[in-house]
Amino acid sequence: MDQQQFAKTLRQNMTDAEQLLWRHLRAHRLDGQKFRRQQPIGPYVVDFVHFGARVIVEADGGQHNDNADDQVRDTWLISQGFKVLRFWNDQILQSTDSVLEVIWVAVADGNPSPPAPLPQGERGDDGSATG
Repeated sequence: MDQQQFAKTLRQNMTDAEQLLWRHLRAHRLDGQKFRRQQPIGPYVVDFVHFGARVIVEADGGQHNDNADDQVRDTWLISQGFKVLRFWNDQILQSTDSVLEVIWVAVADGNPSPPAPLPQGERGDDGSATG
């Protein structure tokens, strides 16, 4: 199965924790931020990603406990400039607000505000833009 088809299958078979998290992340519901779910990145498919802030969110079940493959995967994703956040499914289901706060902080840190425009008169000698 190719990655696109695999990602589609994952989207159709989300865990309860992934479904709950997606209800909060989808449609710009987390402070207007855009997330994608079950997104192929390189050789991997990640649970959720915010490309602007380069933040990946993974919802992990018991099969991820001390998983060496996850460490290799995270190392590769980090080398590509992403920050990887991993949460246990139980954390997502029982402490949703805390999980969302951690995600929000990570996105805010990786998504700086646009620069403020220069005050009038500081663009050039005659007040017009230089360039």
